[in-house]
Amino acid sequence: MAAAAYDLLVTKEPSLGIMLEYDFQDSSEEKLSKRTVQLIGKSGPDSTGMDTRGSAAARVVPVIGVIGAGNYGLRTFLPALKATGAKLKTIATSTGVSGAYAGRKFGFSQATTDTASIFRDPEINTVFVLTRHNTHSDMVCRALESGQNVYVEKPLAINPEQLEPIRQAYSSSRHFDVPPILMIGFNRRFAPQMQKISQLLRLVKQPLSIIITVNAGEVPPNDWTQDPHVGGGRIIGEGCHFVDLLFFLTGSRPVSVCATKMGEAPGVFVTDDKMSFTIKFEDGSVGTVHYLANGSKSFPKERIEIFCEGRILQLDNFQNLRGYDWPGFKKMNLWRQDKGHKESIRRFLEAVKNREQPPIPFEEILEITKVTFDIVKYASDVTIKQ
Repeated sequence: MAAAAYDLLVTKEPSLGIMLEYDFQDSSEEKLSKRTVQLIGKSGPDSTGMDTRGSAAARVVPVIGVIGAGNYGLRTFLPALKATGAKLKTIATSTGVSGAYAGRKFGFSQATTDTASIFRDPEINTVFVLTRHNTHSDMVCRALESGQNVYVEKPLAINPEQLEPIRQAYSSSRHFDVPPILMIGFNRRFAPQMQKISQLLRLVKQPLSIIITVNAGEVPPNDWTQDPHVGGGRIIGEGCHFVDLLFFLTGSRPVSVCATKMGEAPGVFVTDDKMSFTIKFEDGSVGTVHYLANGSKSFPKERIEIFCEGRILQLDNFQNLRGYDWPGFKKMNLWRQDKGHKESIRRFLEAVKNREQPPIPFEEILEITKVTFDIVKYASDVTIKQ
């Protein structure tokens, strides 16, 4: 009966509801929770003749498995992934309903609640991880151990203990004939206006002073993102985006970090999401991020200001970019906001196809993650790292 119910979900036959009754005396977790349904026909060899796993002479066809289909995945990530025209084979979710819905909507061949099947599938060579933050490390390690390319939404890990297994799995994966690529969802550096800023900064010879103001908005204290054991907290979970931007804009390595957060006060249940931190870089540049969850919704969500050599660049909400006294540049405005989601996915898939270097070097991803951990640590201790 359960199988028939799942099959009904992927047909056009109308139904008011489905009720499943289980015989718990004669069942197991595997029987109850692991199920795969075909959505649009079997996935077969690609007609281009390119190899799905890779060989010495062929380009690689990315055959994709996606794990997770939450709000962010449905609204932002999966539409961007579908727009690339990639070959979408399997989507895995904890519930069959959400997987079947997302699978039909975005054109996957099948949906499953058996996440492990993605790592076992010899055809799937590229995995996207869109699950809750505390699961990222394990998913990344399993993909790398299977020789699969993996794109994981930020953060890479939520604590140093989760980071070390990734480093080891990545190192071990170098023995594959075609070593897998690891990519993290630091999409903002791929936004068109951020690429323009990077181009303008190439002619700058003096250190940069960067101020990033994040009007993050309030999230309830009992939300999973606030839980240090599940979401890692908002600085690790989202603030890492802006640590990455400082790395990208300066093109330099950090030498010190200091951070402070709002003090305890009546009515303030979370202080970690009201924080300022500053990173100093080897080239003399300094970047400060104000990550604030206690602002107004009418104010821009993200503002980036760069001061250097008597000039200023200001980017509001990844839509309006303006140059002040910048030779040959005044503004670059977009009709709609573009935070680089589609471009980051495209660049990753191009690297997979052509066996190029990853869009963000692995060592840089590790360092950004470690610095983010330091920010949270030193904000808690209110100390400065020398």
